[in-house]
Amino acid sequence: MKKIIPMRKMLNNQDGIIKKVSATGEMGRRIREMGLVPDTEIHVQGRAPLKDPVAIKVRDCVLTLRNNEANFIQVEIDFPDTPEKNTK
Repeated sequence: MKKIIPMRKMLNNQDGIIKKVSATGEMGRRIREMGLVPDTEIHVQGRAPLKDPVAIKVRDCVLTLRNNEANFIQVEIDFPDTPEKNTK
């Protein structure tokens, strides 16, 4: 099952595909210049000890983004199906 979430909520070692970048102005331009555009595969490599910034791998580069920047990027992830409860 697929689910779309903000990049900020992705977990360490999680893969995803960028679906939308909603940042505008200078921040939007800078995010797109880093190669963070729709249909780009990303991998969360880790986070700083206080959870900000997040390190992501895009193509052959590792980038870091602040959480306030990552909020503007919507990512599609694989979301495991939850087992149905037995209602006997």
